[in-house]
Amino acid sequence: MKKRMDLAPSLATPATIDEAAGIALDGVSVTYGNGSASLTALHEASFAAPPGSFTALVGPSGCGKSTILKLVAGLLRPSAGAVAVAGRPVGDPSVRTGVAFQNATLMPWLKLRANVMLPLKIVPPFRARWPAERQGAFAARADVLLARVGLGGFGESYPWQLSGGMLQRASLCRALIHDPTLLLLDEPFGALDAFTREELWALLQDLFIDRRPTVLMVTHDLREAAFLADRIVVMSARPGRIIADEAVPFARPRTTALTWSAEFAALTGRLHGLITAARAEAA
Repeated sequence: MKKRMDLAPSLATPATIDEAAGIALDGVSVTYGNGSASLTALHEASFAAPPGSFTALVGPSGCGKSTILKLVAGLLRPSAGAVAVAGRPVGDPSVRTGVAFQNATLMPWLKLRANVMLPLKIVPPFRARWPAERQGAFAARADVLLARVGLGGFGESYPWQLSGGMLQRASLCRALIHDPTLLLLDEPFGALDAFTREELWALLQDLFIDRRPTVLMVTHDLREAAFLADRIVVMSARPGRIIADEAVPFARPRTTALTWSAEFAALTGRLHGLITAARAEAA
Protein backbone atom coordinates (compact mmCIF):
# COMPACT_ATOMS: atom_id res chain seq x y z
CA MET A 1 0.00 0.00 0.00
CA LYS A 2 1.26 3.49 -0.83
CA LYS A 3 0.85 6.49 1.35
CA ARG A 4 1.65 10.11 0.59
CA MET A 5 3.73 11.50 3.40
CA ASP A 6 5.04 15.06 3.65
CA LEU A 7 8.12 14.73 5.82
CA ALA A 8 9.16 18.38 5.50
CA PRO A 9 6.34 20.92 5.53
CA SER A 10 8.54 23.48 3.76
CA LEU A 11 8.81 21.29 0.65
CA ALA A 12 6.60 22.16 -2.28
CA THR A 13 5.71 18.57 -3.12
CA PRO A 14 5.14 15.69 -0.69
CA ALA A 15 6.69 12.37 -1.76
CA THR A 16 5.16 8.93 -2.16
CA ILE A 17 6.63 6.54 0.40
CA ASP A 18 6.16 2.77 0.52
CA GLU A 19 5.01 1.89 4.05
CA ALA A 20 6.45 -1.62 3.67
CA ALA A 21 9.97 -0.34 3.07
CA GLY A 22 12.54 -0.50 5.83
CA ILE A 23 14.26 2.56 4.34
CA ALA A 24 12.83 4.77 1.60
CA LEU A 25 14.28 7.80 -0.18
CA ASP A 26 12.14 9.49 -2.81
CA GLY A 27 13.72 12.17 -5.02
CA VAL A 28 16.01 13.37 -2.24
CA SER A 29 18.37 16.29 -2.83
CA VAL A 30 20.64 18.03 -0.32
CA THR A 31 22.20 21.45 -0.93
CA TYR A 32 24.48 23.12 1.57
CA GLY A 33 24.65 26.93 1.67
CA ASN A 34 22.91 29.51 -0.50
CA GLY A 35 23.49 31.35 -3.75
CA SER A 36 26.94 31.25 -5.31
CA ALA A 37 28.32 29.56 -2.19
CA SER A 38 25.89 26.64 -2.38
CA LEU A 39 27.03 23.06 -2.86
CA THR A 40 24.74 20.26 -4.00
CA ALA A 41 25.85 17.09 -2.24
CA LEU A 42 22.97 14.83 -3.32
CA HIS A 43 20.69 15.05 -6.36
CA GLU A 44 17.29 13.35 -6.68
CA ALA A 45 18.30 10.10 -5.00
CA SER A 46 15.63 7.40 -4.74
CA PHE A 47 15.75 3.84 -3.42
CA ALA A 48 13.80 1.58 -1.10
CA ALA A 49 15.23 -1.20 1.08
CA PRO A 50 12.93 -3.90 2.52
CA PRO A 51 12.73 -4.44 6.29
CA GLY A 52 15.42 -6.80 7.53
CA SER A 53 17.64 -6.23 4.49
CA PHE A 54 21.30 -5.22 4.36
CA THR A 55 22.14 -2.41 1.92
CA ALA A 56 25.63 -1.09 1.18
CA LEU A 57 26.31 2.36 -0.27
CA VAL A 58 29.44 2.65 -2.42
CA GLY A 59 30.87 5.34 -4.66
CA PRO A 60 33.67 7.89 -5.03
CA SER A 61 34.76 9.96 -2.03
CA GLY A 62 32.48 12.95 -1.49
CA CYS A 63 29.57 11.47 -3.45
CA GLY A 64 27.00 11.81 -0.66
CA LYS A 65 27.10 8.36 0.98
CA SER A 66 27.47 9.76 4.48
CA THR A 67 24.88 12.42 3.64
CA ILE A 68 22.35 9.65 3.00
CA LEU A 69 23.32 8.02 6.29
CA LYS A 70 22.70 11.30 8.12
CA LEU A 71 19.34 11.71 6.38
CA VAL A 72 18.22 8.23 7.43
CA ALA A 73 19.47 8.86 10.98
CA GLY A 74 17.44 12.08 11.15
CA LEU A 75 20.55 14.23 11.63
CA LEU A 76 19.93 16.12 8.38
CA ARG A 77 16.81 17.27 6.53
CA PRO A 78 16.55 17.01 2.76
CA SER A 79 16.41 20.17 0.65
CA ALA A 80 13.89 18.33 -1.55
CA GLY A 81 12.20 14.94 -1.54
CA ALA A 82 11.31 12.70 1.37
CA VAL A 83 12.96 10.13 3.64
CA ALA A 84 11.20 7.52 5.77
CA VAL A 85 12.10 4.53 7.91
CA ALA A 86 9.53 1.75 8.43
CA GLY A 87 6.94 3.98 6.74
CA ARG A 88 7.42 6.74 9.31
CA PRO A 89 9.24 10.07 9.20
CA VAL A 90 12.86 9.80 10.28
CA GLY A 91 13.29 10.55 13.96
CA ASP A 92 10.08 8.77 14.97
CA PRO A 93 10.88 7.40 18.47
CA SER A 94 9.19 4.09 17.69
CA VAL A 95 12.05 3.30 15.28
CA ARG A 96 15.02 2.32 17.44
CA THR A 97 18.36 3.03 15.75
CA GLY A 98 21.83 1.64 16.39
CA VAL A 99 24.94 3.31 14.97
CA ALA A 100 28.57 2.20 14.60
CA PHE A 101 31.31 4.42 13.15
CA GLN A 102 34.82 3.89 11.75
CA ASN A 103 36.20 4.80 15.17
CA ALA A 104 34.63 2.99 18.10
CA THR A 105 33.97 6.26 20.03
CA LEU A 106 33.74 4.51 23.39
CA MET A 107 33.85 6.64 26.54
CA PRO A 108 37.42 6.22 27.89
CA TRP A 109 36.36 6.74 31.53
CA LEU A 110 33.75 3.95 31.41
CA LYS A 111 34.48 0.25 31.56
CA LEU A 112 33.53 -1.85 28.57
CA ARG A 113 30.27 -3.19 30.00
CA ALA A 114 29.13 0.33 30.94
CA ASN A 115 29.97 1.58 27.44
CA VAL A 116 27.93 -1.19 25.83
CA MET A 117 24.97 -0.48 28.15
CA LEU A 118 24.73 3.26 27.30
CA PRO A 119 21.79 2.93 24.84
CA LEU A 120 19.77 1.17 27.57
CA LYS A 121 20.18 4.28 29.71
CA ILE A 122 18.94 6.58 26.94
CA VAL A 123 16.53 4.76 24.61
CA PRO A 124 12.85 4.07 25.40
CA PRO A 125 11.50 1.79 26.76
CA PHE A 126 14.74 0.65 28.41
CA ARG A 127 15.54 3.96 30.11
CA ALA A 128 12.48 3.68 32.36
CA ARG A 129 13.88 0.39 33.69
CA TRP A 130 17.48 1.60 33.94
CA PRO A 131 17.58 2.40 37.70
CA ALA A 132 16.16 -1.02 38.62
CA GLU A 133 17.94 -3.22 36.08
CA ARG A 134 21.30 -1.62 35.28
CA GLN A 135 23.17 -3.87 37.73
CA GLY A 136 21.06 -6.94 37.05
CA ALA A 137 19.25 -7.80 33.83
CA PHE A 138 20.90 -5.04 31.76
CA ALA A 139 24.42 -5.95 32.89
CA ALA A 140 23.68 -9.59 32.09
CA ARG A 141 22.35 -8.56 28.68
CA ALA A 142 25.61 -6.74 27.95
CA ASP A 143 27.72 -9.68 29.13
CA VAL A 144 25.85 -12.11 26.88
CA LEU A 145 26.42 -9.87 23.87
CA LEU A 146 30.10 -9.32 24.73
CA ALA A 147 30.57 -13.08 25.00
CA ARG A 148 28.88 -13.52 21.61
CA VAL A 149 31.55 -11.35 19.96
CA GLY A 150 34.47 -12.96 21.78
CA LEU A 151 34.80 -10.39 24.56
CA GLY A 152 33.57 -12.49 27.45
CA GLY A 153 35.45 -11.56 30.61
CA PHE A 154 36.39 -8.07 29.35
CA GLY A 155 33.40 -6.21 30.81
CA GLU A 156 35.53 -4.64 33.55
CA SER A 157 38.28 -3.51 31.17
CA TYR A 158 38.69 0.09 30.02
CA PRO A 159 38.77 0.94 26.29
CA TRP A 160 42.44 1.96 26.44
CA GLN A 161 43.30 -1.60 27.50
CA LEU A 162 41.88 -3.15 24.29
CA SER A 163 43.00 -3.49 20.67
CA GLY A 164 41.29 -1.75 17.76
CA GLY A 165 39.51 -4.93 16.71
CA MET A 166 38.23 -5.50 20.24
CA LEU A 167 36.94 -1.93 20.40
CA GLN A 168 35.03 -2.39 17.14
CA ARG A 169 33.47 -5.59 18.52
CA ALA A 170 32.35 -3.63 21.57
CA SER A 171 31.02 -0.85 19.31
CA LEU A 172 28.84 -3.40 17.49
CA CYS A 173 27.57 -4.66 20.85
CA ARG A 174 26.62 -1.12 21.86
CA ALA A 175 24.83 -0.59 18.53
CA LEU A 176 22.80 -3.80 18.95
CA ILE A 177 22.10 -4.04 22.68
CA HIS A 178 18.74 -2.22 22.49
CA ASP A 179 17.46 -4.43 19.62
CA PRO A 180 17.40 -1.67 16.98
CA THR A 181 14.98 -1.72 14.08
CA LEU A 182 17.58 0.17 12.05
CA LEU A 183 21.36 -0.28 12.12
CA LEU A 184 23.53 2.41 10.49
CA LEU A 185 27.20 1.62 9.82
CA ASP A 186 29.68 4.27 8.63
CA GLU A 187 32.93 2.59 7.51
CA PRO A 188 32.86 0.46 10.69
CA PHE A 189 35.97 -1.56 9.80
CA GLY A 190 37.90 0.95 7.70
CA ALA A 191 40.63 1.55 10.30
CA LEU A 192 41.44 -2.15 10.83
CA ASP A 193 43.97 -4.44 9.20
CA ALA A 194 42.75 -6.80 6.48
CA PHE A 195 42.68 -9.97 8.60
CA THR A 196 40.81 -8.33 11.51
CA ARG A 197 38.42 -6.73 9.04
CA GLU A 198 37.53 -10.08 7.47
CA GLU A 199 37.06 -11.63 10.91
CA LEU A 200 34.60 -8.88 11.82
CA TRP A 201 32.76 -9.27 8.51
CA ALA A 202 31.92 -12.82 9.57
CA LEU A 203 30.92 -11.64 13.04
CA LEU A 204 28.63 -8.91 11.69
CA GLN A 205 27.08 -11.37 9.25
CA ASP A 206 26.28 -13.75 12.13
CA LEU A 207 24.72 -10.94 14.19
CA PHE A 208 22.68 -9.78 11.19
CA ILE A 209 21.36 -13.28 10.48
CA ASP A 210 20.44 -13.69 14.14
CA ARG A 211 18.76 -10.31 14.72
CA ARG A 212 17.68 -9.10 11.24
CA PRO A 213 17.66 -5.32 11.68
CA THR A 214 17.41 -3.19 8.55
CA VAL A 215 21.05 -2.28 7.85
CA LEU A 216 22.47 0.62 5.83
CA MET A 217 26.25 0.60 5.55
CA VAL A 218 28.62 3.13 3.96
CA THR A 219 31.88 1.60 2.75
CA HIS A 220 34.68 2.20 0.26
CA ASP A 221 35.58 -1.51 0.29
CA LEU A 222 33.80 -3.31 -2.55
CA ARG A 223 34.74 -6.75 -1.16
CA GLU A 224 33.19 -5.75 2.17
CA ALA A 225 30.01 -4.58 0.43
CA ALA A 226 29.69 -7.77 -1.61
CA PHE A 227 30.41 -10.03 1.38
CA LEU A 228 27.92 -8.38 3.76
CA ALA A 229 25.10 -6.83 1.75
CA ASP A 230 21.95 -8.13 0.10
CA ARG A 231 22.14 -5.26 -2.36
CA ILE A 232 24.67 -2.59 -3.30
CA VAL A 233 23.65 0.95 -4.24
CA VAL A 234 26.29 2.67 -6.41
CA MET A 235 26.59 6.46 -6.42
CA SER A 236 28.11 8.90 -8.88
CA ALA A 237 30.63 11.60 -8.04
CA ARG A 238 29.22 14.80 -6.53
CA PRO A 239 26.49 15.79 -6.86
CA GLY A 240 25.65 12.27 -5.73
CA ARG A 241 23.17 10.37 -7.86
CA ILE A 242 22.25 6.70 -7.68
CA ILE A 243 23.57 5.11 -10.87
CA ALA A 244 23.12 1.40 -10.09
CA ASP A 245 21.34 -0.88 -7.65
CA GLU A 246 22.84 -4.39 -7.71
CA ALA A 247 21.40 -7.43 -5.96
CA VAL A 248 24.07 -9.63 -4.34
CA PRO A 249 23.36 -13.21 -5.51
CA PHE A 250 25.30 -15.15 -2.85
CA ALA A 251 23.45 -17.21 -0.24
CA ARG A 252 24.17 -16.80 3.47
CA PRO A 253 26.15 -17.64 5.45
CA ARG A 254 29.10 -16.46 3.33
CA THR A 255 32.73 -17.36 3.94
CA THR A 256 35.95 -15.52 3.08
CA ALA A 257 36.67 -18.30 0.55
CA LEU A 258 33.75 -16.91 -1.47
CA THR A 259 35.64 -13.63 -1.92
CA TRP A 260 38.23 -15.41 -4.09
CA SER A 261 35.69 -16.98 -6.43
CA ALA A 262 35.19 -15.93 -10.05
CA GLU A 263 31.58 -14.92 -9.40
CA PHE A 264 32.58 -12.66 -6.51
CA ALA A 265 35.39 -11.10 -8.55
CA ALA A 266 32.98 -10.47 -11.42
CA LEU A 267 30.59 -8.60 -9.12
CA THR A 268 33.27 -6.43 -7.49
CA GLY A 269 34.89 -5.83 -10.89
CA ARG A 270 31.59 -4.60 -12.32
CA LEU A 271 31.10 -2.27 -9.35
CA HIS A 272 34.67 -0.98 -9.70
CA GLY A 273 34.03 -0.24 -13.37
CA LEU A 274 30.87 1.75 -12.56
CA ILE A 275 32.68 3.86 -9.96
CA THR A 276 35.72 4.42 -12.21
CA ALA A 277 33.44 5.58 -15.04
CA ALA A 278 31.55 7.89 -12.65
CA ARG A 279 34.79 9.47 -11.47
CA ALA A 280 36.02 9.95 -15.03
CA GLU A 281 32.74 11.56 -16.05
CA ALA A 282 33.03 14.07 -13.22
CA ALA A 283 36.69 14.93 -13.90
